[in-house]
Amino acid sequence: MSTPTHRLINRLLALRNRHFLGLDLLLLVCSPWLAFAVRTDGLSSQPAGWDSLPQFTVGLIAYTALALVVRLVIFYRFGLYRRYWRYASIEELDQIAWAVFLSSAILVALVLLSRLPAVAATGFPLWNFPRSVVLIDGLLVLLLVGGGRFSVRLATRRQPSLQGKPARRVLIVGAGDAGAMVVRELRKNGALGLEPVGFIDDDPVKQHVHIHDVPVLGNRNDIVEMVREYKISQVIIAMPTATGATIRDIVRICDQAGVRAQIVPGLGELLDGRASISNLRDVRIEDLLRREPVQTDVEAVAGLLRGKRVLVTGGGGSIGSELCRQIWRCNPAQLILLGHGENSIFDIHNELLGEEPGAANSLALEDGPRLTAVIADVRFEERIRQVFEQHRPQIVFHAAAHKHVPLMEMNPVEAITNNVQGTDNVVAAALAVGVGHFVMISTDKAVNPTSIMGVSKRSAELLVHRAAKVSGNAFVAVRFGNVLGSRGSVVLTFQRQIAAGGPVTVTHPEMTRFFMTIPEAVQLVLQSSVMGSGGEVFVLDMGQPVRIADLARDLIELSGLRVGEDVEIVYSGMRPGEKLYEELFIPGERYERTRHEKIFLAANAGNLIPEDLDGKLAGLYKAAAVVDEASILDRFRTLVPEFQPVGRSVVGNGRSVSEEVGRVLNGVPT
Repeated sequence: MSTPTHRLINRLLALRNRHFLGLDLLLLVCSPWLAFAVRTDGLSSQPAGWDSLPQFTVGLIAYTALALVVRLVIFYRFGLYRRYWRYASIEELDQIAWAVFLSSAILVALVLLSRLPAVAATGFPLWNFPRSVVLIDGLLVLLLVGGGRFSVRLATRRQPSLQGKPARRVLIVGAGDAGAMVVRELRKNGALGLEPVGFIDDDPVKQHVHIHDVPVLGNRNDIVEMVREYKISQVIIAMPTATGATIRDIVRICDQAGVRAQIVPGLGELLDGRASISNLRDVRIEDLLRREPVQTDVEAVAGLLRGKRVLVTGGGGSIGSELCRQIWRCNPAQLILLGHGENSIFDIHNELLGEEPGAANSLALEDGPRLTAVIADVRFEERIRQVFEQHRPQIVFHAAAHKHVPLMEMNPVEAITNNVQGTDNVVAAALAVGVGHFVMISTDKAVNPTSIMGVSKRSAELLVHRAAKVSGNAFVAVRFGNVLGSRGSVVLTFQRQIAAGGPVTVTHPEMTRFFMTIPEAVQLVLQSSVMGSGGEVFVLDMGQPVRIADLARDLIELSGLRVGEDVEIVYSGMRPGEKLYEELFIPGERYERTRHEKIFLAANAGNLIPEDLDGKLAGLYKAAAVVDEASILDRFRTLVPEFQPVGRSVVGNGRSVSEEVGRVLNGVPT
């Protein structure tokens, strides 16, 4: 039903700049007379103020005409008739204030100029005009012009509750910059139908204050009570820099309160442009595992890659494609995407073609970088050598590998031909064309390996170390753990099982793994490429290890379900080649801190190359060629003495890479 309030707000929302021009004409004609009345007390019940009007009438008319012209010109120049006032903010108020101030200053100057004897003698009507009227007029114009325009902004704020259905009442967790921006976004976009009712923040300084007229109602422990008291239907977590532990706790409290939680993207997504502060989404598992944002020396990485020919093997994979995205933004002379699967290379090639090359850098090459897609299998030596000779890359990121532990246990020949022989081919081709920087993507499963996949990656590391020693160039390996969101990730498996109604299968209740997000891992890989001089192994700090059972529980609860009631967790037993936990140190490697807090270094890794590496590799390749699995295991043990092809049953210590390195440096046994 239409009410007078509805009709008034609809009229305000219908106002356009042409209407404001008409309103300004009316206001600017009336405001000098109102200012004169205020100046002479003409608004009081005593008639004395208006007694002086006749002697100033001519001057007041002249001033009104002059003010009308001056202010309209200034307002136009400041763009007050080219703005969309529904979204008016402090910037628009600032423009109005400056326009009124400048026009008032010009008018004051003209009034003072008219008092000069030479001008006054001409009978110019402003010579005896009260100067204070100009100042009062300026204040009135600021109030009337600004108030008229901001009435549209205020009407917009009222709009959600006037659209026939009540707005959903929202509680915002985080009364910082992100929270304030969320309030502004919700009020600008009335179609969302979300009404910010209050903030929640743990900072005691912010308690009981108002931000954009929205009160801070309490801390996170008050969420349940506030949801009930204010009839909240949704919670928005606006804390882009909060840790995963904090997000996890808030989500748990929201579950207790029976209210849906959405989240502002993390700082990493905001900084690399994948999301904006207004992109609210459901809480994901990455948020619960979130760590402090990685601080990357962007200029150092860009300086290494800018203007260079860069080749990425496995360019269509989870890590390889993200490497290509981040390298492309650094404006290389050429980026060669090399991969075996044509569909994945097709996808990343088209994606990068649609993105402005070098967008993150102000120094772009005249002709721009070239993007080259190459379909090739690293197992074919002649093909890889031909690709390297044709494109002559200067920097290589080797991400091509088979990575699934159970599959490689069933197919050890493929692990050898792809992970070991493929790396051998890529390294040999890189040496042949004089590649200066070579970075191999390794895994924490290469440390004291118990699986075919892990030992194949450790063997590949040895090839890279040997190449560094032979060439003297920066050939290095980078190790990290499981990657959230990668193809075949346990997270995707759990999500499919949850969607099917369960059960969710976990191999062992004490199974733990290290996890990183894809962009985070790639940022640190690129940073490692800058620090490497040759023969090193870089180990990324992956935070605390996560129990897989806890991960499964979190995913079930994030889906709005309950463990044991809606979806069961069952334990299926450890698979061949699996460990309960991933280890961090290879015997003989000495770990050091680097200048980057998230990257650690085994500088002596290049000294641990076994004697007669070529002979041992030849024996391994021969065993693979005849599919002799017993011989394959024996050859791997000879090549990597720490290889124990039996799953371990020891529970992990729960310490992070950083903590373990600290213990080593302090002489504490691990």
